[in-house]
Amino acid sequence: MKQSLNQPLAKNRNRLYFIYMSANHYKTIYQKHAPTYQEMISYEDIDGNLPRALEQIASFSGATALDLGSGTGRMPMLFPEANFTCLDLHLGMLQENKRQRQITKGSWALLQADGRLLPIASNSFKIITAGWAFGHFTRWYPGIWKIEIDRVLKEMHRAACSDARIIILETMTTGGFEPAPPHEGLAAYYQHLENEHGLTRQVITTDFLFDNLEQACKYAAFFFGEELAKKIRENNWVRLPEWTGIWSKRVQ
Repeated sequence: MKQSLNQPLAKNRNRLYFIYMSANHYKTIYQKHAPTYQEMISYEDIDGNLPRALEQIASFSGATALDLGSGTGRMPMLFPEANFTCLDLHLGMLQENKRQRQITKGSWALLQADGRLLPIASNSFKIITAGWAFGHFTRWYPGIWKIEIDRVLKEMHRAACSDARIIILETMTTGGFEPAPPHEGLAAYYQHLENEHGLTRQVITTDFLFDNLEQACKYAAFFFGEELAKKIRENNWVRLPEWTGIWSKRVQ
């Protein structure tokens, strides 16, 4: 499903919860609460739309793959048949990533590194992914986020071999029935990916399905904030609607 990014942002302030989270909120989660984050995302994408959409972009089987901002290891766990190298800046996330690797008996490489200066040889990977990682730059580096994003994209292109695929995943709203960038900063970032870097976009649903209402509210408050938790309780949502954008391009 494709949709214009030029459409107005949702006016319902329940759809704009992301604006009110502090800039350090997600850093704290990634540094100190990675196990809880992993528990939360285990309930995400209940219909399995994400791996199907990614396989339409690139064949992961046997491919050399680099995952930037790997977090707790979602990508290598989705595609255990790929040869992943996974990087993250936050030690807490890497520790949980390592624990998940042990649980799943995976074998992917793990490195602590900044996506803007990769300790990776040039022309090394057929697939390079970055999931829900660099959109934070719009909040962490106000005024210069485009410069920082461009540094990441330059490094992604450098690490990519000929005919590689670059794939970036970001949020297109949690707790809404239509996809839209949650705030103006992300809307500008998405347009930057498309207009300045030539990535094309598709949007999929990646709904959460929790065991019960209390669990849904607990995880929503933990990651997204009390406003979304309140909306979940008001709507009696155990299945929490969510949309994810996938931006991709082929490297010549």
